[in-house]
Amino acid sequence: MNRRTTPAPALALTPALASVIALTAGLALAGCSTSSDIGPELKVSGAFMPQPVGDEMAAGFLTVQNSGGDADKLTSVTSDISDDITIHESKNQKMQEVKAFDVPADGELDLERGGNHIMFMKLKQKPKQGEKVAVELRFEKSGPIKVELPVKEPTYNPMKH
Repeated sequence: MNRRTTPAPALALTPALASVIALTAGLALAGCSTSSDIGPELKVSGAFMPQPVGDEMAAGFLTVQNSGGDADKLTSVTSDISDDITIHESKNQKMQEVKAFDVPADGELDLERGGNHIMFMKLKQKPKQGEKVAVELRFEKSGPIKVELPVKEPTYNPMKH
């Protein structure tokens, strides 16, 4: 007996059916996404450096805003003005070096007078009021951000202005 088998009919993938499948998959993926999928989104504002009183060290202050859904960390700062730049926290009126500062998701990191700040040690030159000091902020997840710190009078405090 010579028997022919007929294959089962294949489901034809028409353009309309392909569109429905693509749309359904896209909606399913969109429903699974969260705000943390966009990662940290950092922006710097309020940067300044008071003109140093001595020749050896200076401080830097700024705010890092994170409008993204993931937290990040400020891990280091570099600048041509010094090869010895650290980040410090102030607790109980004592200053101590830290390895990193948290930049919370949908939040901000404030480096301000009397609080957390950037320390520039062994200055190569003393910046003067009216100049700008270029720095590069480095983060755990985000790419580096270049910022210019305007040099203000030694007593400048934006909280009082």
